[in-house]
Amino acid sequence: MEKTIAVIKGDGIGPEIVTEAMGVLDAVAAKFGHAFTYKDAPMGGCAIDAFGVPLPDSSLETCLAADSVLLGAVGGPKWDSQPASNRPERGLLKLRGSMGLYTNVRPARMFSDLSAACPLRPDIAARGIDFVVVRELIGGVYFGDHSTAQVDGEQKATDIMSYAEHEIRRVAHVAFQMAQKRRKRVTSVDKANVLDTSRLWRRTVTEVAKEYPDVELLHMYVDNASMQIVRDPSQFDVIVTENLFGDILSDEASQVTGSIGMIPSSSMGEGTRGLYEPIHGSAPDIAGQDKANPIGTILAAAMMLRYSFNMAAEADAVENAVDQVLKDGFRCGDIMQSGGKLVGCREMGAEIRKRI
Repeated sequence: MEKTIAVIKGDGIGPEIVTEAMGVLDAVAAKFGHAFTYKDAPMGGCAIDAFGVPLPDSSLETCLAADSVLLGAVGGPKWDSQPASNRPERGLLKLRGSMGLYTNVRPARMFSDLSAACPLRPDIAARGIDFVVVRELIGGVYFGDHSTAQVDGEQKATDIMSYAEHEIRRVAHVAFQMAQKRRKRVTSVDKANVLDTSRLWRRTVTEVAKEYPDVELLHMYVDNASMQIVRDPSQFDVIVTENLFGDILSDEASQVTGSIGMIPSSSMGEGTRGLYEPIHGSAPDIAGQDKANPIGTILAAAMMLRYSFNMAAEADAVENAVDQVLKDGFRCGDIMQSGGKLVGCREMGAEIRKRI
């Protein structure tokens, strides 16, 4: 099988971690007889430096023409002085919107060999952490109107959060269908005691739930959900929520598993083309030092194989290789523990490739 992958290496540690993920994909291609062609698509701060904008038209065209997109990370303090409309993150928002990627899926799974890195009490961690956050991605306050104006002698800022029924309905279907393949439980997170958008969210998700009688639906306020994730994460199977809440909760979820560097994500819309990335940032403080953990990006590549390319065996091979590397004691700095072997980004990628 031949596939074209648009590659956004991005900023900070992005080029390092994406390079290792590409190496793993090449190992998969060699073992299973595939051919992956990579097309560079500059985006983020590096694109601002080279083209003046965070997402040049040429990069967008490359992504839209590809079978899927692999992303490292974008942004950093270097571009903090950019106007809001031209910050590196605006390129990512534009890409998501242009690709129609309305659902973000972030697994939160604690690897048994990294249980010591979990910040929760051992008795809580021992119950297990294995759930998924399904986040609506192109609606809500991030995509609403934003304005700042002088009112009565002071600055006043306004950000509009809005949702339509169809936006809620389509992401709810993703969550329920995912739950059917897992433990058949969906927790819908909102703030329906305060927000009109959340009241619409709750009503719509409840209606969709009627189409999935085999799946249990629970509703939870976002403040309670944030507490429950650290109190007893084992209670969750699939969490579905809107854009802002999902952004916050998925980062919290990643940390209770031990390290944000281990967590991949996929962003999908209609069809099979998606955007795959780790959930961490560009970490400019360690960029170019061979200290970054590439596992989140490598597991994102495995999600690409599974969800966009329908290559389940190949995805299993990558995930099993990561499991084996951890069992064999190899650790990057963010997951280092007593008795482990400290390795850099390049060596971690090489060890995973050996086990494909």
